[in-house]
Amino acid sequence: MAQAVQFDHYGELDVLDVREVPDPRPGAGQVAVDVVAAGINPGESKIRAGALHERWPATFPSGQGSDFAGRIAELGAGVSGLAVGDEVLGFSEERSSHATRVVVPAEQVARKPEAVSWEVAGSLFVAGTTAFAAVRSVGPEAGETIAVSGAAGGVGLIVVQLLRHRGVTVIGIAGPSNQEYLRELGVTAVEYGDGLADRIRALAPGGVDAFIDTHGNGYVELALSLGVRADRIDTIIDFAAAAEHGVKTDGNAAANTIDVLAELADLVAAGRLSVPIAATYPLSEVRAAFAELERGHTRGKIVLTP
Repeated sequence: MAQAVQFDHYGELDVLDVREVPDPRPGAGQVAVDVVAAGINPGESKIRAGALHERWPATFPSGQGSDFAGRIAELGAGVSGLAVGDEVLGFSEERSSHATRVVVPAEQVARKPEAVSWEVAGSLFVAGTTAFAAVRSVGPEAGETIAVSGAAGGVGLIVVQLLRHRGVTVIGIAGPSNQEYLRELGVTAVEYGDGLADRIRALAPGGVDAFIDTHGNGYVELALSLGVRADRIDTIIDFAAAAEHGVKTDGNAAANTIDVLAELADLVAAGRLSVPIAATYPLSEVRAAFAELERGHTRGKIVLTP
């Protein structure tokens, strides 16, 4: 028997259970992977709570999780180029990676570079592809100034590094405890809170060219107040503001391919992309893992280790 995180109705953390389930078996074109690490993400909290029911409804009993890394346990018919025991990273589109074993189409896994840790490999998909899409959506050019909200979060930290690789001056908005860390990444760090717009203007006297919002709660309006054009603002979370103001919402769905994931893993392996791990939890402590995530102010990723 395998173990998997499931919930039967929307609610708070106490709806999450770790249950024994039959070992999932791969069908034609699929692989079964024994999960070593699986990242957790804020969107999963919102789905579990029902906050995204209109956009991404759950079917009960619902599993959970997209990111994973592990070892191939079984190959389905017709799968070639992979072997049992191969170390891979990948993604599930069935909300099923928070488990000891996951089955996915073979084209949703790639070989894990040896230089990439299990924890990073297992938490790279959602945050990494979301960051990739958000950066691409605003069309950054060398010499520009781009502001990023939630710059020290799981997505934000990848966004700021991808922007720096493109020769962009990055203004990273974060709390006081993350200011020095962002500066170490070459980011111009600024604290959120009252007077933020004035602080950004002082840091960017030539103006802000684009804005990537990974946090929500008014940052789209802040970007517009700074004179950023709507077509150069991307929010991955504030869909109501996007609908009202006509800004972009490119995120994971705009870049959720294995090629993008493999490209990001190669950047990590080459030392060009850092993905800090804030904490790891065994699968049995999934509620505690999400409790830490939902308190906010986490630097980097929280990972389950089944």
